[in-house]
Amino acid sequence: MLLGQLGALLSLGMIGGRGRALAMAGQAKRLPMEGEAPSLDRATAWLNSSRPSRSDLLGKVVLVDFWTYSCINWRRSLPYVRAWAQKYQHQGLVVIGAHAPEFQFETVIENVRHAARDMNITYPIAIDNEYQLWDGFENEYWPALYLIDARGRIRYHHFGEGDYADTERGIQCLLKEAGVPEAASALVSVEGSGAEASPDYANLKSPENYLGYARSERFVSTGHGAVNEPCPFTAPARLGMNHWALAGTWMVGAQSVTLMEPGGCIAYAFHARDLHLVMAPGAAGRAIRFRITLEGQPPGEAHGLDVDAQGYGLLNEPRLYQLVRQPAPVTDRQFAIEFLDEGAEAFSFTFG
Repeated sequence: MLLGQLGALLSLGMIGGRGRALAMAGQAKRLPMEGEAPSLDRATAWLNSSRPSRSDLLGKVVLVDFWTYSCINWRRSLPYVRAWAQKYQHQGLVVIGAHAPEFQFETVIENVRHAARDMNITYPIAIDNEYQLWDGFENEYWPALYLIDARGRIRYHHFGEGDYADTERGIQCLLKEAGVPEAASALVSVEGSGAEASPDYANLKSPENYLGYARSERFVSTGHGAVNEPCPFTAPARLGMNHWALAGTWMVGAQSVTLMEPGGCIAYAFHARDLHLVMAPGAAGRAIRFRITLEGQPPGEAHGLDVDAQGYGLLNEPRLYQLVRQPAPVTDRQFAIEFLDEGAEAFSFTFG
């Protein structure tokens, strides 16, 4: 992948990254020697497995998949990782999901356990709350895939979505190098559904956007107040494309915005098939009712997985919510979500 292409993907949110200014060359390196793989011993905890030792993994081909469970970019790659784990598990492949959290709620191990169970992730998960594995691999992205050969050396990496055939051929190559005579040559056939469906690139004209003050862009509400304190906001009647606004009383923090009184609203102008919003029910942890509209009307057949045709949904756990999936033709839309109860916390919009 050329640097210009990587930059385009970053701008559209196709790659999640803690250090987006590091525009590292995204082309997948095809099986050169990239050095010794860092130790996995410094993970915070392990799910689905006991902590493997280095000797446990020697002789195995290891695929390390950096993920965080609310990331749509990683979520759309998950069907392939699951399929590889299942197909090659008896041929010497070990898949390890290194969960490096982006948001605070993703540091809660029980939240990760619940998400893994909900997404049918059965391979070992390394909890990397302190970013020890992330830093050891010098990683900057979600998703990021690293292939380690049977002698413990990194031989391939890929950042972001796509190039699944190249990654699988890398798995097959390293299995054959390890002496697996029955290493398959056919590739998995995968079609993601729901939130795991591939994005509609032809209609994807809205980039990922964060709502906390540390990273947000194109915010157009009027309001007066300090960060981390309740503040009344007013939204304009109409938004420019890819701009967003708050209405009601909100507290704006570094990572998120939190509704302080019932009836608050977030509005967003976007162009994409899918609209997702990462949300949490807040400190109280109780379910919060909400309703979405498009141009002020119920979404009808454009509703996402987490709302009905009238736009109603329930915020009851911290995760990514799919709120809109437009049928063809995809057009510019004015989206709004109104929360009927206080306490809702919203982190980021992503599109597909």
